[in-house]
Amino acid sequence: MIENKIKVGGLDWFYRESTPRSETDLVPVVLLHGLPSQSYSWRQIMPALANQGTRSVAPDWIGFGFSAKPDKREFNYTPDAFVNALAEFLQALKLERFSLVVQGFLGSVGLQYALRHAGQIESIAILNTPLDSNAKLPWQMQQWGLPLAGDMLTQDPLLVDRSLEAGSRYRISDRDLDTYRQPFLKSSTAGRSLMYAIRNMQMPSAMAEIEAGFKQWQYPTAIIWGMTDPWLPPTMAQNFASAIKHAEFIKLEDAGHYPQEHYYDLVLESLLPFVRRVN
Repeated sequence: MIENKIKVGGLDWFYRESTPRSETDLVPVVLLHGLPSQSYSWRQIMPALANQGTRSVAPDWIGFGFSAKPDKREFNYTPDAFVNALAEFLQALKLERFSLVVQGFLGSVGLQYALRHAGQIESIAILNTPLDSNAKLPWQMQQWGLPLAGDMLTQDPLLVDRSLEAGSRYRISDRDLDTYRQPFLKSSTAGRSLMYAIRNMQMPSAMAEIEAGFKQWQYPTAIIWGMTDPWLPPTMAQNFASAIKHAEFIKLEDAGHYPQEHYYDLVLESLLPFVRRVN
């Protein structure tokens, strides 16, 4: 797995990429992280994809991880802004058709991208992502957008530890947490970008778009769900799966909101054959 940067539309994107040793005709995979995470969350998934001959690309969203963290006057942190920026990023990498994997709050922007660029999507895998109007940001995350309080809370690097471990319900190693904390330790812009994103998530309209759009969705869909997620109930995923023609619902009984952290082996059991699609 290699780390890269590319400037697109004046903004630096950081992304991780894993490529097979030899050329294959398997469709590439794009993996999108949630809040308050980064592409590092796919560290166990991407090498396994490469081993089966699948190229994978995982960007840090603008404002997150090691990508650019522009001021809100330069980038307004709305779903539309993220979708448009992602479109430019994928175009710059010449990724024209791919399988999409999304997870978490902000992963929902990936679903909006898929609906607006359906012709690019070979298949889609959804891990613990808000899917309907019942989805709400957990109070822990809502606080990051509050006036004054949000400014202070988002400058605390330990918010990453608390969120990832609360959502997972398991401890994350210090070595991994060091990577997740690093952007918050380097600059105050990481906290400000997180705050802007929370304030501009537009959850009601985003969920309305996802609910309506996926009723007509025609592409293979795997919903791989950590069943002990404290923030998003399994019934949300089950109802979503039942409304889609080509959807499979896969339960991960002991996994939480970030199943790729502790249960990546079980995620891979379902994900590897699902994305093994030929161009």
